[in-house]
Amino acid sequence: MNGIATQPEPAKKPAEFVEALAKGLSILEAFGAANSEMTLSEVAREVGLSPAAARRSLITLTALGYVGQVGKRFHLTPKVMSLGSSFYFSARIDELLQPELRSLVELHGDASSVATLDGEDVIYIAHYSVQRARRATAVVGARYPALATSLGRVLVAGLPDDELDRFFEMARPRALTNKTCIDKEELKRAVYRVRELAYATTVDQLDYGITALAVPIRGPDGVTVAALNSSGYTGMVTPDQLVAERLQDLRAASSRITQTLARYPMLASVMRSSGF
Repeated sequence: MNGIATQPEPAKKPAEFVEALAKGLSILEAFGAANSEMTLSEVAREVGLSPAAARRSLITLTALGYVGQVGKRFHLTPKVMSLGSSFYFSARIDELLQPELRSLVELHGDASSVATLDGEDVIYIAHYSVQRARRATAVVGARYPALATSLGRVLVAGLPDDELDRFFEMARPRALTNKTCIDKEELKRAVYRVRELAYATTVDQLDYGITALAVPIRGPDGVTVAALNSSGYTGMVTPDQLVAERLQDLRAASSRITQTLARYPMLASVMRSSGF
């Protein structure tokens, strides 16, 4: 729910796929920083629905309390947060992941996050920070283009070859800063390099002032299910410094999370990437 385009619909839908529910969810996801309030026609255009279909979904969401209306403009209500909090607590994120993030921040300062892959984007499912600067926010539920983040590059590198090929076929990189790499061939080379190193670093790719290092979190079967990072301010830390000072601690934390996933299979399941 941040204005970033959602992933393409699956090519093959289950026989009992409920279109009306899918339309309602796509409307909720369309609202964000760039679209905090929209008219009916803007909602319809944003999610690719007819005005009539968008109107029915908006009326339903308004009746349920997830959408409010002021004049001709619609907006999300705080009730939407209950959907995310239900995931957060049912998956035991606070109990199982937050301690590792807090430990990393206590060791190195700055910020640490866990994210999973959803289409072309990463979704942050846990975050801890001592940072207060105004920049791209890694709050739980935030969604950003995967290739512009260290977390996303690790997750993309962990895809099987066929899914990796599909990812780059579908990918539409866009510049978020004047340093954001949008050349697909260069990005492919970077991702294959991440596969070799088992970590990724980025500098000012997502937003100015963010230098980050990420490592994979693997499930008990060895498959990458999420990614863990540590980030600092560009100019105060360099990628080489992050690797020298934080990589070992990140990998140790990732290994402990993998052990946790073996004890809590549901957490491993909800962290798995959605695929294509």
